Amino acid sequence: MPKELIRVRDRFYILSTSGRIDDRTRVLKQGDTFAVFDRFGDIDSLRQRELGIYHKDTRFLSRLALRLGNQRPSLLSSTIREDNALMAVDLTNFDVRQGDQVVIPRGTIHIFRSKILWEATCYDRLYIHNYGRSKVDLPIVVEFDADYADLFEVRGMERARRGRRGPVRINGNALRFSYEGLDGKLRRTSIVFDPPPAKLLESRAHYEVWLGPGAHAIYSFAIKCEPEDNVPRSTQADQPASGFDYDGAAEKVIITLRSAKEDEPEVFTVNEQFNDWLNRSIADLHMMRTETPYGPYPYAGVPWFSTAFGRDGIITALECLWFNPGIARGVLSYLAATQAEKENAIQDAQPGKILHEARGGEMATLGEVPFGRYYGSIDATPLFVMLAGAYHDRTGDLGFIQSIWPHLKRALTWIEKFGDVDGDGFTEYARFSPSGLLNQGWKDSQDAIFHKDGTLAEGPIALCEVQAYVYAAKLAAAGLARNLGDEAFGKDLARQAEMLRQRFEETFWCEELSTYALALDGKKQLCRIRTSNAGHCLFAGIANPERARRVAYTLTNERSFSGWGVRTVAEGEARYNPMSYHNGTVWPHDNALVAAGFARYGLKREAAKILAGLFDASIFFELHRLPELFCGFHRRPGESPTLYPVSCSPQTWASCAVFLLLKTCLGLKINGAERKVTFTDPYLPEFLPELKINELRVGDATVDLSLARHESDVGINVIRRRGRVGVVVVK
Repeated sequence: MPKELIRVRDRFYILSTSGRIDDRTRVLKQGDTFAVFDRFGDIDSLRQRELGIYHKDTRFLSRLALRLGNQRPSLLSSTIREDNALMAVDLTNFDVRQGDQVVIPRGTIHIFRSKILWEATCYDRLYIHNYGRSKVDLPIVVEFDADYADLFEVRGMERARRGRRGPVRINGNALRFSYEGLDGKLRRTSIVFDPPPAKLLESRAHYEVWLGPGAHAIYSFAIKCEPEDNVPRSTQADQPASGFDYDGAAEKVIITLRSAKEDEPEVFTVNEQFNDWLNRSIADLHMMRTETPYGPYPYAGVPWFSTAFGRDGIITALECLWFNPGIARGVLSYLAATQAEKENAIQDAQPGKILHEARGGEMATLGEVPFGRYYGSIDATPLFVMLAGAYHDRTGDLGFIQSIWPHLKRALTWIEKFGDVDGDGFTEYARFSPSGLLNQGWKDSQDAIFHKDGTLAEGPIALCEVQAYVYAAKLAAAGLARNLGDEAFGKDLARQAEMLRQRFEETFWCEELSTYALALDGKKQLCRIRTSNAGHCLFAGIANPERARRVAYTLTNERSFSGWGVRTVAEGEARYNPMSYHNGTVWPHDNALVAAGFARYGLKREAAKILAGLFDASIFFELHRLPELFCGFHRRPGESPTLYPVSCSPQTWASCAVFLLLKTCLGLKINGAERKVTFTDPYLPEFLPELKINELRVGDATVDLSLARHESDVGINVIRRRGRVGVVVVK
């Protein structure tokens, strides 16, 4: 390995030692539990390191392998249902031989394997059918193991010591693995079989399947994750295993996912491929949404980020705010409840700061990683205030805003008191925890912030988009203060925002690059790099109109725009690499924010260019699911986008990009207090000639809308209206 790579290697870098791209995976998630399988429905974590069933950052099952005799079945098909409720796998047999004779020809036995996840339990059902004309005797083996690896171990971190594995206990039709961690917690995995296997050993179950012509049989097993907080130690003694209800669990999963749609509008287009992208995005939002004591929270992504992240949750809520404002309310409630109350260097926390991430695994509990409750994010705090303002605009829910107003004021105090580390008037970050994140913006890999010659920037670092977020946060808070009757505070915040805007323009603009600098380093030197970060400045509204147009041109020329989307770093810059996590790849959420920035300044065609690029990309991705990121190579005619090896899929803010992109092109704004839906200079690209939005909720009213693309504009008709809500088109 080159010396430079060794020197700059990020401690939290996700190792890539196996081919996730070559061996496609299937994901299920429910609550704090998620599972990653290969396409057979199996888990082989030695071959693909991230496979497993996880609960709260611990892998409770590390091996699950179905065998027909000593052979792996032949795969026919594998998919996740459109609503993410169930994994479905069709398998068959290869030729089964006895000596020189084929006793069961290939394709005789069909196995339909279905999986669901409910309340920390994975239910696995095998429906086996003999399509042959003679009786078959088929041995089936299910292999299993549990390593209790912490997610950060799976990501590649090494530990000096681990806890103790307990003996495997077998009792009738069930077995149980156990592990006592260094944190003193007992974690157990129970596997229950129905019907009982012919033979049950510590690492496998054996069935002897006898099927006559046309006959079928059903075999099921349930894998339950049992963290100590759910299972008292007093129940360690083996008890007879009770049965389980696959159908009942499946029904509950479907009802839960269906109920998530109740307050959401229905969106239809005449483009079925676009509908596939949109419907998968909706399903991913519902799957990643996790109920917390404070309301629903969209966990960030599977497998590496299936937990609450402040920045990710806020941006996801902003993306889908018009579609489902309840997500924003849940995010605001959760982040207000977890707001830092005191200084803690290990957590990079100060009073009023908003959470970066929360973890519940063994390594986080022990402090081996700092992320149990970690605050090393420079942008989550102003974004929190921005989201509160946007939520109030969308809903008019002033009562809720009043309930979190003390938290919003504490966030604003943090920006003024702690956000400006060196007193230069800009909000910047400097790491206090030696084990925390070196870079604390959304591009948080170790090599993401650099100068024109490629040297890494030294802190404290003021990112361009963070100044824009602070500007927008102060304007949002000013509006909220006025609504709450504090005119003086509102006026002062608006004055502070304008002063910041002027200073930002004077300091960050790079005339020779036609864009805003990536950052200002600790020596007050600009990082003069063309990056997508500048597009976020447009999204937050800090840029002046003329410079906004120049930034848009810079981000849509061939150096920045790959054909699929805007790259994080423009081609030709010192550290540009289309395969680098933050230095040349395409991130869907990043593109959605950039497109919204374009539209804010009336640049609808440029915004639609991004929508078209990501739509085209979605056609090629499996399940029409946009991943966390993909490579930034130039688009080649007739070829698909190039995948990134360890990208999360689903990643919630990538899934929700489509909501913001659609809103952006339509110029859609919903004012809850005034009960008004406004379309400003609406635009539909050629591939979306017609669009319907039904049951769009504004307060207690709903409206059904039909939109049609014309050569020079978009026609909008109100099909049905229930309650008081106005619809206005501004051209």
